Amino acid sequence: MTLAKQVILTYEGLEKLENELEHLKTVMRKEVAEKIKQALSFGDLSENSEYDEVKKEQAQMEIRIVQIEKMLKNARIIDEDDVSTDKVSLGSKVLVLDIELQEQIEYVIVGSMEANPAELKISDESPVGSALLDKKVGDVVEATVPMGTVKFEVIKISK
Repeated sequence: MTLAKQVILTYEGLEKLENELEHLKTVMRKEVAEKIKQALSFGDLSENSEYDEVKKEQAQMEIRIVQIEKMLKNARIIDEDDVSTDKVSLGSKVLVLDIELQEQIEYVIVGSMEANPAELKISDESPVGSALLDKKVGDVVEATVPMGTVKFEVIKISK
C-alpha cells in the first residue's frame, strides 16, 4: 500500500479546491448528463462521435473529482497563526530584492498544488521557493532557474 502524498494548502487554496469539487459534482455532472442524453438521441452509438466525446468529458471530470477528494483527504492546512515572521516558511510572504535587476518582488511560499507564478505564489519545491525556505531578513540566496542563476536578498517576511 502506498501512502498518498501530503498536500499542503493555505485556507484560500482549500476553499478553491472545495469550490471546484462542489461545482463539478453539482453543476458539471448535470450538464454532462444532459449532453449524454442529447448524444444518445442521435441514435446509433457505433458512429456517434458526440456520444464518444461527451463520455470522454465525463471520464475526465470523474477523474478530477477523485483527484480533488484525494487531495482534500490528505491536506495539511497552513494556519496563518503558525507562520513565522522570523524566517521564511510555507505560508510566508517574502519581499526580496533581485540583486542584479535591483527590483523588489513579493512572493508567497505555498505548497506545489497552489503554486501560480503569475500571482507570485511559488512552490516550496521550486528553485526560488526552496532557496528562500528558512532564510531570515538580510540573508542573500542564489537560485538556479531556467534563465540562469538569480540572487535575492530577503528584505521582509510577513504573513
